[in-house]
Amino acid sequence: MSRFKVSKFRHTEVRLPRREAWISDIRAGTIPSYGNHIKSSCSLIAFNSDRTGVLGIVPLEGQGEDKRHVTHLGCHSDLVTDLDFSPFDDFLLATGSADRMIKIWRLPAPGQALPSGPGLVLGPEDTKVEVLQFHPTVDGILVSTAGPAVKVWDVAKQQPLTELVGHGDVVQAAVWSQDGALVSTTCKDKQLRIFDPRAKPEASQSTQAHENSKDSRLAWTGTQEHLVSTGFNQMREHEVKLWDTRHFSSALTSLTLDTSPGSLMPLLDPDSGLLVLAGKGGSQLYCYEVAPQQLALSPVTQCFLESVLRGATLVPRRMLAVMGCEVLRVLQLSDTAIVPISYQVPRKAVEFYEDLFPDAAGCVPASEPHAWWAGSNRQVQRISLNPARQPHPSFTSGLVPPAEPSLDAARPVELPTGDEDPSEGFSSPSSSLISPSTPSSLGPSLSSTSGIGTSPSQRSLQSLLGPSSKFRHAQGTVLHRDSHITNLKGLNLTTPGESNGFCANQLRVAVPLLSSGGQVAVLELQKPGRLPDTVLPTLQNGTAVTDLAWDPFDPHRLAVAGEDARIRLWQVPPEGLKEVLTTPEAVLTGHTEKIYSLCFHPLAADVLASSSYDLTVRIWDLQAGIERLRLQGHRDQIFSLAWSPNGQQLATVCKDGCLRIYEPRSGPEPLQEGPGPEGARGARIVWVCDGRCLLVSGFDSQSERQLLLYSAEALACGPLAVLGLDVAPSTLLPSYDPDTSLVLLTGKGDTRVFLYELLPEAPFFLECNSFTSPDPHKGFVLLPKTECDVREVEFARCLRLRQTSLEPVAFRLPRVRKEFFQDDVFPDTAVTWEPVLSAKAWLGGANGEPRLLSLQPPGMIPVSQAPREAPTRRALSSAHYLEEKSDEQKKEELLNAMVAKLGNREDPLPQDSFEGVDEDEWAKYLAQIIVMGAQVVGRAFARALRQEFAASRAAADARGRAGHQSAAASNLSGLSLQEAQQILNVSKLNPKEIQKNYEHLFKVNDKSVGGSFYLQSKVVRAKERLEEELRIQAQEDREKEQRPQT
Repeated sequence: MSRFKVSKFRHTEVRLPRREAWISDIRAGTIPSYGNHIKSSCSLIAFNSDRTGVLGIVPLEGQGEDKRHVTHLGCHSDLVTDLDFSPFDDFLLATGSADRMIKIWRLPAPGQALPSGPGLVLGPEDTKVEVLQFHPTVDGILVSTAGPAVKVWDVAKQQPLTELVGHGDVVQAAVWSQDGALVSTTCKDKQLRIFDPRAKPEASQSTQAHENSKDSRLAWTGTQEHLVSTGFNQMREHEVKLWDTRHFSSALTSLTLDTSPGSLMPLLDPDSGLLVLAGKGGSQLYCYEVAPQQLALSPVTQCFLESVLRGATLVPRRMLAVMGCEVLRVLQLSDTAIVPISYQVPRKAVEFYEDLFPDAAGCVPASEPHAWWAGSNRQVQRISLNPARQPHPSFTSGLVPPAEPSLDAARPVELPTGDEDPSEGFSSPSSSLISPSTPSSLGPSLSSTSGIGTSPSQRSLQSLLGPSSKFRHAQGTVLHRDSHITNLKGLNLTTPGESNGFCANQLRVAVPLLSSGGQVAVLELQKPGRLPDTVLPTLQNGTAVTDLAWDPFDPHRLAVAGEDARIRLWQVPPEGLKEVLTTPEAVLTGHTEKIYSLCFHPLAADVLASSSYDLTVRIWDLQAGIERLRLQGHRDQIFSLAWSPNGQQLATVCKDGCLRIYEPRSGPEPLQEGPGPEGARGARIVWVCDGRCLLVSGFDSQSERQLLLYSAEALACGPLAVLGLDVAPSTLLPSYDPDTSLVLLTGKGDTRVFLYELLPEAPFFLECNSFTSPDPHKGFVLLPKTECDVREVEFARCLRLRQTSLEPVAFRLPRVRKEFFQDDVFPDTAVTWEPVLSAKAWLGGANGEPRLLSLQPPGMIPVSQAPREAPTRRALSSAHYLEEKSDEQKKEELLNAMVAKLGNREDPLPQDSFEGVDEDEWAKYLAQIIVMGAQVVGRAFARALRQEFAASRAAADARGRAGHQSAAASNLSGLSLQEAQQILNVSKLNPKEIQKNYEHLFKVNDKSVGGSFYLQSKVVRAKERLEEELRIQAQEDREKEQRPQT
């Protein structure tokens, strides 16, 4: 090739699509990893969502004018670091994760339910998986990296064929050459290495790639001799280099781009030689032509993006619009959309150009894994991209076979795996969010409290939208100011992180004060309002308060822990605290260091657990005033402790990084131990899911706040699921409601309260609406269930402590049929204010169950027993059908019907109406969703009416008109008289001329002849306005005629 030959791509144009072509309404994740965050096959797109361990799956091509629906696949218990589609099977996906596992998935065709689990699992690795890529010529060979380790896997055998050694640090990229013979890697030690994995595990060549150790990437050209690397130079500028493996000591050429902290992703098409450079966090795409013969990277074009780039990938060459001369298509992943960006070469005639589209690699593998490993170098048969020579043979991988054989010869439709439970339709798999150390997973069934029904219509919606909680539309509201306690002064806002800062029961609130002597103010919830400016009566503890708790079985007894290693028991008078109390009812001594946690037994009276800096947990008999049991085994500070719901076990989370479960009556040593949060800044623990699981809130090694869910039967296996939330200094304080399985989480100094429904099985966490306050709160506690207003579907009531006030917050669920008792939201609740056992009985080994109480108010019928609102059809008389109607009447009835129907459809519902209904109604709502497309016409017309109404009203308000009645008519219709005359083209108010012009304009602006609903709505409004003006003038004329007679 002559070095002066002009490139055929020199006129390449970038075509940015209209927003209608975007895949919108997504929530992409911005996780730090070496992956591209998005990959595409010829049928599907997979991308990182904003939910930990969850991928979004969407069809590559839309079906007609239907909107492409995004489904979510729960893959791992931690971040998905990289993913890759098989080059031969459009529905075979590999995922790698920070949970150290690699999983192979068989995805279904668009519109079908996602699989309940992976087909194959590889690992676990020693550290998190960074990069993975399928072999380009063989089905079932995969390369992966984890830390400094690089492995070549035989996927079918679930074993590595070899491990490539010699890397001095974390491997940042590992890429197959196009012929599948070599693997090239870049490492944080700045070295670029080339391996022949079938010859030896050591690198055959190596050289320094880039001077900066930040993220570097690789891409092979169409030959085995040349590859491209991207990275950073010493000035932290993006750098691109072209390498020749035959002269590997230095790069053939290099170029420097902009300065940006995000990694530069090379998207190289080996057939055309076009290279697109996309920087994470950037807003530009650079396109170059790789020309090794000319020792150059020739610039082709450059484009600016409308949104920040989070990830990018190339669409397979077989899916290009070759008749439109589309030589590349890039999928840009932004925060809220996937944008297809087309690169086209302008040509005069619409035909297939052989020079632009040479034969591309087909989708049938060249050889089997064992043959390749034995030395076979057969290449994939190439196919023509000419549409006249299609279709081409297809291939379905046997690694994870589909449930049923494909019926489509051109492109097989892959179904979910055969072991999927057909009764389940969720998009999260059974092994999603599993323990990093165990490839096995829990079953896919949901708990009874999940709020996800099991009727066929519900499962169909779940397959489209993913699992969701019945509480997802929960609304947190601060109650009226009349219920607030204000003018709080001198609050102690420096209580230890292990304490909630204050405590409350159904009658009172105890709040530590900043004044000396460890004073605690006791406020009456039944007496809200402004507190006096004078000094409040308090409980004088004589030392700084570290924690405090109300006795659940005696609303007048308060336990207060102090820095002097003592626990003081106070008895508050039934009428409230009227004077300063200095002598407690009892003082418990025994700890040798400061106490920081108190926890009453949930079933037995007079039993209290406390933890201290002396690294012990002591259990007290309050009736006798002595220590009964002592738990040992902690090696550092105990962050939190919690009783199991049945009161038989006690769990702790410790600064030494361990969770422990004790059976206090059996012995002082822990029954189980397991790994806790990585961070040592603080943690909380609570029993959830009827005592089957433990929820821990803590920090990871990056100081990100996270939730960890453990099986109470297998602590040593690690967490079932890990959910990262945000970065903040304060520990999340969990408040758990066992009736709804909801947990409320917030920290001291936060302004947001997170709500999650917890499940003991995948997907484990169901996110609900969070509550946000305008200013930070100093504490947040959950009140007993009996304080909720059940008639208003209030499922939780909390108290929010501010700097100078205390305000109640009600969490309610919007429901349509609120006149009925929502028994699906309010199951029978445990009577937590009555003890089941005495301290003596519990210490003697007795167990018990709490009594249950119905929350159903008198006179309310449960919604499950409510009469169905079956639609009734009113029989009309025959005269109604035989009656002749004018064209005007027909048009008016049509407009009124469409506007009324849209009003019912588009008025915002207070909640998702799928809750609290039976299966017949479920089917009805699903049918409404299916036929909703048929209502687009009515929607568009009514929306046009509303928009025109609003715009015209603004114009009428601006102009005005003399005459009160005419001005009122203009305001009412939203259209001035002058505008109406201009629209209907009438100069005088002649009824016949108005009617004639109206009929003509309405007909010529019909959508079927190229008009629009908007113009038709203008015509209708103009006619109504002129008819109103005629009525006003007639009334004024009658009044003028009557004045001389009177």
